[in-house]
Amino acid sequence: MPGLVVSAPATLSGGFESRYSDNARQSAFDEKSDLESRVSVGVQHTSDPGRCNSDLGARLGYAYWLDDTFDPETFANLDFIGDCQLGNNVVWQMTDQLRDVVQDSRTGNTPTNRTRKNVFRTGPLVTFNLGSVDQLFLSAQYENTEYSEPEETDGERYIGTIGWDHFFSSTFTGGLSASVNQVELDTDEEIDRETLSATFSKTWAATSVRGSVGYSQIESSLNNSDRESDAIVGDLILTRDINPTTELSLEASRELTDQTSDFDIRFGEFVFNLEQTSAVEVSAIRLGVGKEFSRGSSLSAAAYANRSEYLDFETEEERTGFSADYRHPITGQLTATLGVGYDFLTYQDDDTEDVLFRANAGIDFQLNRRLSVITRVGHERRDSDITTREFDENWILVGLNYQFL
Repeated sequence: MPGLVVSAPATLSGGFESRYSDNARQSAFDEKSDLESRVSVGVQHTSDPGRCNSDLGARLGYAYWLDDTFDPETFANLDFIGDCQLGNNVVWQMTDQLRDVVQDSRTGNTPTNRTRKNVFRTGPLVTFNLGSVDQLFLSAQYENTEYSEPEETDGERYIGTIGWDHFFSSTFTGGLSASVNQVELDTDEEIDRETLSATFSKTWAATSVRGSVGYSQIESSLNNSDRESDAIVGDLILTRDINPTTELSLEASRELTDQTSDFDIRFGEFVFNLEQTSAVEVSAIRLGVGKEFSRGSSLSAAAYANRSEYLDFETEEERTGFSADYRHPITGQLTATLGVGYDFLTYQDDDTEDVLFRANAGIDFQLNRRLSVITRVGHERRDSDITTREFDENWILVGLNYQFL
């Protein structure tokens, strides 16, 4: 990006970890143990505020299985946000998000059930001031979604939005927006969505809230067959500082969309069923809390629920659960960690229920300013109405991380 002002060199780190599992395939029968080794490099960089700005976090690595339970593979994670001021009222925006995502929540989180998903979006945002308290904005965006597995459905998305904001005060804004969203999948299916929403944002001394509520209509077309659906949609993001050491957050969203959207990236507990390439109504809510205790201990916990309704197939999948992570310094160099998680899943198409439980504990050792050692032991279990979906897994992990810059 021309004109980018760099505030500091990027932070560069390297890592190596080995993880032994007594059930590497997470299978119900013929359990097989194996040792997975991973080497990776990561980079973090944020530019100085200026005409152009960017924020980058990325990690790239290679994984190898000692007894060839799975083929060697590369893995990657990327978050990039950038913008550049092209004029007094024109900003060009760009984002790129890369994740390894689960293909089907009915089976385990193993290499054969994962695919790499990349969502790239770019386009201009134009704003016009209509007096001192009103603002009109226009945006046009192009989005491209690609999966690493060739059998998964890629898509191109075109988004046009027009909106109006009214500043009732320095802390309260309300407005209206209308958007048109067109997706072209590589299966030749076209999905068109139109949404009209009322938007709002409000801040107080210790609380901020923003969101929208509106009406959305979606139409999918394939092989001269059309299907239409509509729904009340919206989103909400609320954060509150309960006290100086405790923060509460609430995120919720309901959308009409498809599997090439970034919904599963925004709500990490949500899993698209990638075998269903169709319009889908998705809903998710997540309540989180972060707490800092005396002597450096910290707790982060979340309760969540989500649902996906595949409109063309009239089937639903639901997940509810919670997760918690606790860290407690033992000495200036040693930190104990503990994590637990529970998920309850239901599938309407075969009328089945699954329960997932996971737990881990470990010690982090900071050898010096640059080098740290991590150790973990963990257990994961799945109970299901379908015997072949059940598994028990115990694992041990040891890793090193070195910060070069």
